Amino acid sequence: MKMQRHGDLSAMRQEADENSAPYFSIRRRIQTLQKELSDFNDRISELESEGHRGRAVEVLKTNAIDFARQIDELRCLLVEPAEKGQIRKLHP
Repeated sequence: MKMQRHGDLSAMRQEADENSAPYFSIRRRIQTLQKELSDFNDRISELESEGHRGRAVEVLKTNAIDFARQIDELRCLLVEPAEKGQIRKLHP
């Protein structure tokens, strides 16, 4: 399976305040990725419980890690730096 990148993350950050359309777009994308990650994890568990240890399981694990990385990157867009190096979340 090949992963697709949806848009430029740095461009999304520019207007990602909690009242903006990009903010909701980011949140929606995170939710979609979390669902896909959950599905991958369920499938990995199924295969491992059936005794599969082959290449397919490794590919699923690699894709699951990529989903988790994308989720982390998007979450970073929802945080903006505050004064003196502190971090302020845009959404509680």
